[in-house]
Order: sequence, then structure tokens, then C-alpha cells
Amino acid sequence: MRRNILMMSSILLLAVIGVTPVRAMSDQQYMLAMANMHADDAPTASPAAMQKPVQPVHGTDVVYATVNGKAVHGYLSVPAHAKGQMPGIIVIHEWWGLNDNIRRMADQLAGEGYAALAVDLYGGQSAKDPDAARKLMAGVFKDPDAAKVNLKQAYAYLHDREHAPRIGVIGWCFGGGWSLQTALLFPDQINAAVMYYGKPVDDVKALSTLRMPLMGFFGEQDMGITVQDVQTFLKALKEANVNAEIHEYPDAGHAFANPSGDRYRPVAAAAAWKRTLAFFARYLKGA
Repeated sequence: MRRNILMMSSILLLAVIGVTPVRAMSDQQYMLAMANMHADDAPTASPAAMQKPVQPVHGTDVVYATVNGKAVHGYLSVPAHAKGQMPGIIVIHEWWGLNDNIRRMADQLAGEGYAALAVDLYGGQSAKDPDAARKLMAGVFKDPDAAKVNLKQAYAYLHDREHAPRIGVIGWCFGGGWSLQTALLFPDQINAAVMYYGKPVDDVKALSTLRMPLMGFFGEQDMGITVQDVQTFLKALKEANVNAEIHEYPDAGHAFANPSGDRYRPVAAAAAWKRTLAFFARYLKGA
């Protein structure tokens, strides 16, 4: 089949067989879950953000969008010695916002040969504590259309200005959900989408529009986005006939690969990142 589901976890497969799915969580449920999961967390750099790019890169502040009459600044990182066009990746921040840790992840992707644009959905702000992060995240959920306008212009920046022949999207936590939303905004144009434990979607009609491959990572110990939530997502993806790989790690919880915070789990994070790079290489470079 042109598009199919690859269920990568035997535990998830058993769950699909043995448990009746429930509806995907609402925005309010999701925000409450994230606030609970990050209640004692802080946006300190995790080991994910401390890795060096595999080649020299050049990163700079760019204005890539205008939303509600205000310029939106992001961070564009490209290989320092790049020549010619290269694939682009939209990089979407965690619930903490666009901070230096996210910029370092964009640098790592640039080191792999991509034009990586780290976007800002928080209007120039980033959080230093969970309460501030919750308020910033709530602002996006209150006006999701502004976030969609933002992401549409991020795509246009990579496509029109950087002349990226193929474009992917990646996000963690809050950004993982918006990575999926970006895919839904560009169902025929985004070439590969990666979501790390983002808010799932169970709307089969919406998911059925997706033409790109999707890769998702979840932690089995995640008390915010649970195994049952992932199961519901899997069922919807299967019904929508989406080409998706969903990986769930038994010894990991929410934010296990985040660039920021203390939830990092090295084994699961390293495995997910290796798969991420291979996935983008295959679908953005044709490797």
C-alpha cells in the first residue's frame, strides 16, 4: 500500500488489540496535563541541546513573518559552507518558547545539511518558569489562527526565500502538536513531519488529507499523553491511511528528549534522534 501504519511498539500493538479507544483530549485537558507534567521543571539546557553540530553552521536572527501587524523573529541556521539549495526544516519550540536550547537544536539540524528555521509562536517571549510557560501556551490556544498564519509564513520563508526544494517540520512537547498542525496546514507540500509527544489528533477526515510520512515519538510513562491517547491517535491514523511510524519508549515519560528541562532520558532520546535524522535524510534528501 502507498500509505500504511507501522506500529513500532509491541506494547502499543497489544493496547490496540485489547483496549477500546477514547476521544483525543481537548485543548483544556492538554494544557492542564502539561502544567502538571512540568510543575517542578525548568528550562535549563538538557543534554539534547549540548550536542555540537557535525559541521560548522551559521545562525542568525531573521524576520520571517508578520502576525497581527507585528514582525515575528525566528532563528535561521544553515551550514557555514553551504552551496546551492538545501532542504528546509521548520523547528517548533517546546512550551518554554524559542530559547537558546531550541536554537542549538536548529544548529544540529543545520549541521546535517538543512536550512533550519526555529519559529516563535510566543510573540518574542520565552518562559523562565512553568507558570509563565502555561500562560504563553494558553495564549496560543486562545488564538490558534495567529499561530497558523505564523507557520504558513515560516513555510513560505523556507520555500520562497531559501528556495528549499523539500521542507520538513519538527517539534517537541507543545511544538510536537504544532508540528502535526503544520502538516495539516500543508498536507500536500510538507515532505516529512516529526512530532515528539505532541497533542494527538483523532479527526480521521482531517488526517486523511496528509500525503507526507509522519514519525511520532511518545513515552510509555507519559502521564499527560498516555498510552491510551496514543492508541486513539494510532487508530485514527490507520483509518485515515496515513504513512506513519509511531515509536513508544517503555522507560521514558513526557519530555524525554526535550532540549530544555530535567525530564531527559538519554537512551530513549538518542534512539529517537537517530531515527529522526534517518527519517529526514530519507524523505528530504532522498538518502
